[in-house]
This record gives sequence, structure tokens and C-alpha cells, in this order.
Amino acid sequence: MSLQASKGYLLLVEDERNLARYLQLELENEGFSMDVEYDGPTGLEKALANDYNLILLDVMLPELSGIEICRRLREVKDVPVIMITARGEVPDIVTGLDSGANDYLAKPFAIEELFARIRVLLRHLESKANQEILVGNLRIQPKARRVYLAEEEIMLTPREFDLLDYLVQHKEQALSREQILTSVWGFDFMGNTNIVDVYIRYLRNKIETDASIKLIHTVRGIGYTLRE
Repeated sequence: MSLQASKGYLLLVEDERNLARYLQLELENEGFSMDVEYDGPTGLEKALANDYNLILLDVMLPELSGIEICRRLREVKDVPVIMITARGEVPDIVTGLDSGANDYLAKPFAIEELFARIRVLLRHLESKANQEILVGNLRIQPKARRVYLAEEEIMLTPREFDLLDYLVQHKEQALSREQILTSVWGFDFMGNTNIVDVYIRYLRNKIETDASIKLIHTVRGIGYTLRE
């Protein structure tokens, strides 16, 4: 979906259809592009398959709770999540935040407050995207999708850049091939996990030209990790 005329691409997972329709209309009127789902499993599938700028997630959902969706999502993605729920007690808020949510909004809420919280998270995301990332002797510009080794630009394919970006965003974490495949190739990718090994080799050949510097490490029995 093109975002040229949009403030952002959002996913709303909410089983109260009247509320979901109201939020969808208000957010689209505010300039956002929207996908809406009404149950947990479909919401999780959509969240994993698409590159949303932000996800609005109800806690009490059919079949799979918002808490569980957020936990599974955090295994592979860093997309901002706002929990929206009728349960606004402190233990509920703590549980939501501990599951990986960035913010928590208790029903009923004013639509202006929701807009404000979305703006805060998207501004933070934009600021983060504009920053250069330094990893070892690499200089990465996420928004421009450019990578430099010392002062020389490395030409990466779109998939190679996505793989490097995912490894950098999860630096020091042991990532399984399945996690990498889901996040970089997509939830519905039907190929073999061996494709991850192939692209890891491509990346190593381009970013580890100095034999004394190793950034991508194999984690035996699991997959890979990036560390300096």
C-alpha cells in the first residue's frame, strides 16, 4: 500500500465492531491508511505479514488475546503497539507493557488522546529512522537504505539490506532461521529456511571484507546473531 498520501499505515485489531468502525473512520479522516481485523489469529497473521507503522491492539480478543499477540510479535518485530482495553487497573497496564506494548489506553478514551499518543510514537519512530547506526566498522543509514564500510559505500540488494537491518535491530540476540525468515521474507513465504543461510553468506562476503572483523556469528543449533 502506498503511503504517499498517508500519515502512516496502521493495523487495528478490535472485536467490538462498532468501536472498530468508529476508530477506522476517525483515523482515516485524520489521514491514516487502515487495516482492521476482529479476532486474535487473523490480527496476528496480518501484523506479521505487513510492515505497519503502528498497531492498535485490543486486549480481550476471540481465540488469541492481545497480550499473546504482542508477545509473539515482539519475537520478530519492533513495530510500535498501543494496547486499547476496558481493563485499566494497574496490574493490567503492567501486564500489557511487560508483553512489549509501547503504550496502554483504557476505554473509554477521547479520540484526540489516541491521536496524540499515535503522534508521539510515530515521531519517535521517525527520529530513530533518521539516525545513523554504527556497528563495528559499518555506518548504516536506515531511511536512505545505505551502508558504508569505513567511507566506502557497500551496494546491498533490497533483501540483503532488510536482513542486515533486522540483525542490527536485534543486535546481541540469538535469532532462529524461522524468526529471520518470517520477519525479512514475510509470514507467508513458502520457501526453505536454507535461503537464510544463503543470504547470510552474501552479507558476510560484503561487510566482513577484513578477516579480523566478524559481525555476524553463527549460534549453533539456533541460527545467527550480530555482535561487535
